[in-house]
Amino acid sequence: MASPPGPGMDRNGQPELTDVPYTSSVGAPPGVEVLDFPGLLARAAGHGVDPYSPIRAAFHELIAVRSGVLEYSLDFTEHRLDEGSWLWARPGQVHQFHSDLAAAEGVVILIRPGFLGPAALTADIAHRPPQGPLIPEGAAGDALSTLLALLAGEYRRPANLPPDVHIEVLRHLLTALVLRLAHLRGPRSDAETGNEVFRRFRRAVEDGYPRSHRVEDYARDLRYSVRTLTRATRAATGRGAKRFIDDRVLLEAKRLLVHTDLSATAVGERLGFPDATVFTKFFRLRVGETPTAFRDTARGTRP
Repeated sequence: MASPPGPGMDRNGQPELTDVPYTSSVGAPPGVEVLDFPGLLARAAGHGVDPYSPIRAAFHELIAVRSGVLEYSLDFTEHRLDEGSWLWARPGQVHQFHSDLAAAEGVVILIRPGFLGPAALTADIAHRPPQGPLIPEGAAGDALSTLLALLAGEYRRPANLPPDVHIEVLRHLLTALVLRLAHLRGPRSDAETGNEVFRRFRRAVEDGYPRSHRVEDYARDLRYSVRTLTRATRAATGRGAKRFIDDRVLLEAKRLLVHTDLSATAVGERLGFPDATVFTKFFRLRVGETPTAFRDTARGTRP
């Protein structure tokens, strides 16, 4: 993965969550690495990181399985990746390998945010809500296989190109690959495609949810009315603006409860709740149990 040391164990014997920034390997182009599964294991070992621990990466990770089966979890959802399937983990998501990487064959592409360039289309796709495993078929599968082969070949053999030209070739091939992946399940709805209000709101929530859970604060900062934000969010997601904020806060609360040893009180403080009682009430209302009970259930330590 990258340079930070591997995670320790909390007092319950669970691996603590490791936050992993993007760090280029020696000799690799800045911003992207294309590795087979043995290469990923070797890279992790070289940096002292347990490849099977829960990771919250600050970069994109694209996984393509060529043969075998890979068990993988992404933000509390278990996925089985069979031959021909892809999965895209976005920055900030918690992901973890649950099966032996040596028992499958595939490719992992690590991408630093911003490497794909400032194009509005690719920037928007990179921040769209994640999907589960993608299984391309027919012409779509053939196109992805071709692009992946070209990308891997260019990554390994730059054909004596100047370094800056080599990087641009990689950037263009990767952009084409990402655009193909992002549209495997069909184009976005018209409501989301033209919804600049929602895109701005989504980015603001991602930056601001630890500080504010109020639609009014985002409306003021973005210079929209609360009604405009609510209407735009509902058109794009089927949820209101307040529910969208709360869902993001809840996801982070679950991540911290399961993958760190922070107390429930400390988790609430980190997420901007004024006290433990308010956080517990918020969590119980949406999950049906207290933060501590959720942690115990998720870790298998509940009496």
